[in-house]
Amino acid sequence: MKHLGILAHSMEGAALCLRAFCQEGFRELGPDDHPDVTLDLIAMARSMPAWDAGDHDSIRLTFAENVRRLAGAGADFFVCPDNTAHLALERPGDDLALPGLHIAQVVADRAARDGRTRVGVLGTSYTMDGPVYPRELAARGIAAEVPDEDDRAIVHRIIFDELVNGVFTDDSRREYARVIDRLADRGCDAVALVCTEIPLLVTPDVSALPTLDSTRLLARAAFEVCTGQRPFPTWRGGPADVSSGDEANRP
Repeated sequence: MKHLGILAHSMEGAALCLRAFCQEGFRELGPDDHPDVTLDLIAMARSMPAWDAGDHDSIRLTFAENVRRLAGAGADFFVCPDNTAHLALERPGDDLALPGLHIAQVVADRAARDGRTRVGVLGTSYTMDGPVYPRELAARGIAAEVPDEDDRAIVHRIIFDELVNGVFTDDSRREYARVIDRLADRGCDAVALVCTEIPLLVTPDVSALPTLDSTRLLARAAFEVCTGQRPFPTWRGGPADVSSGDEANRP
């Protein structure tokens, strides 16, 4: 089995990804069993000024250090359970020390496999306003919808004021449910939870739409790579090849 490296950026989402990955092993391999996994986390505070300034190149350098450390720990490939981080990972630069799965491709592949045609996108403002999910969904014939400007601000604020700090309240859960209701009214047939902490707040039973849980989908995909059920990834950062979705090539 392959050794997974988790490039952590936000603590809560990375911890959920680690737990979900190990739980895949418990289900398929037996009690207490899972492939080797190493998590590397450089405090997100060191990158926040660059996020605010739109300096994705300097953030990519930080992530490259994460990946070098994962390679040094023996990991064979990496995942990054942070959707916004992929804006920086996609910046041009030297190849990362390990190949990695691209979270948006994993989510978009699942949406296509489920037959979705219009997917609402919930995440940070960087992700909702960014090109990654519209590109990956469009490459699979799926339209992307984001909340209106006021609702995007609410979703973003709750992420950074609460979710990344492990705070999950009923009031915020109701706000997210309301935003999802509006996306349903606009014709969405699923909602992608593409801040990795959102699934800790929004469970399928409170959503008016079927959910695409980016964190657990990524964990499952990583487990499949480790156990030979999915092709080994080749992306090493930089612009993503939108034609390289894994679902069509899975054994």
